[in-house]
Amino acid sequence: MAVFEISDVRIAGISACVPQNTSSNHDYNWISQKERDLLIKTIGVETRHKALQGQACSDICLQAAEQLLDKLGWDRNEINLLIFVSQSRDYIIPSTSAILQDRLKLPSTCMALDINLGCSGYVYGLSVISAMMKATGIQKGLLLVGDISTLTSAYRDKSTFPLFGDAGTATALELKPGYPPMQFNLQTDGSGYEAIIIYDGGVRNFPSKKSFTTKKYGEGIYRNRLQVALNGIEVFNFSLREVVPNIKKTLNHFHRNLDEFDFLLFHQANRLINETLRKMLKVGPERVPYSLKDFGNTSCSSIPLTIVSQIRKELHDKPHKLLLSAFGIGLSWGCVLIETDCIVIPELTEQEFIPIKSDKE
Repeated sequence: MAVFEISDVRIAGISACVPQNTSSNHDYNWISQKERDLLIKTIGVETRHKALQGQACSDICLQAAEQLLDKLGWDRNEINLLIFVSQSRDYIIPSTSAILQDRLKLPSTCMALDINLGCSGYVYGLSVISAMMKATGIQKGLLLVGDISTLTSAYRDKSTFPLFGDAGTATALELKPGYPPMQFNLQTDGSGYEAIIIYDGGVRNFPSKKSFTTKKYGEGIYRNRLQVALNGIEVFNFSLREVVPNIKKTLNHFHRNLDEFDFLLFHQANRLINETLRKMLKVGPERVPYSLKDFGNTSCSSIPLTIVSQIRKELHDKPHKLLLSAFGIGLSWGCVLIETDCIVIPELTEQEFIPIKSDKE
């Protein structure tokens, strides 16, 4: 089992940024008013922030990182590890983390790498960066996590279009001997890889004319093979089958009790899934923050975005114990138990997009 703990690494700060452009599900005229109202009630999403064409996830993560580094007052020359977790890379090659290393003006001694993960990405990302810092002695690292999911969601696909939003986040970590461990339990089941998928555009199915052909897949569900396909029933069943046992096994393994944690932060899948999980765990709503209403499902950035937008003041003012649980595309899932101590959390910002001309053709 991938159940382990990593000590001596502290989260120093978390920040988040969203595109300034917004979209309201109340204006989603592809479906009837009655169906729209029911959908909003079920998924819990009213407003989403949407990137404009050409606005990259790296742009949004860059703004989140800049504001966090300014608040922390860190010397950028001391940052020797940058990890970018996203399924929305700038280019097929090179890695987006290399581009961000340059744009953030980090030293050439900085190790930079990409991780291609969606919904579970923040928890997985924390495990990778903290393990690398612990193993190597790197003192300061940046974890940039975000996705642009709206650009691959078809307007005429009611199963995806009203659900997803865009965001970018930054988490700063530092090596601190004696700091309480992060305790992880990470899992994967690739047999469910088709539950959330874009079929064409990669090496397996190279894009062709067929990729752009829109087809009907159900009532109110039209998309092409370059747009995301979501099997809602399969994702719902997977979430209810795996998430609670994962959390309980983690608590039992580390001899912890759910009652000791101040907040339980779920990946913001949708309100029906998350509320069902909360009730299965018998946790009061005051301990389970939501950001779905204003931002939608923002993929791997949903947990840090929820922290910044919903419990920023609480985590800034005093120490807390948090349980983070992330699950989805892959299929992959996991949780981590962490402790914070008055971390730096700047206010959420919005990015007004200004196109960057960087392609040299």
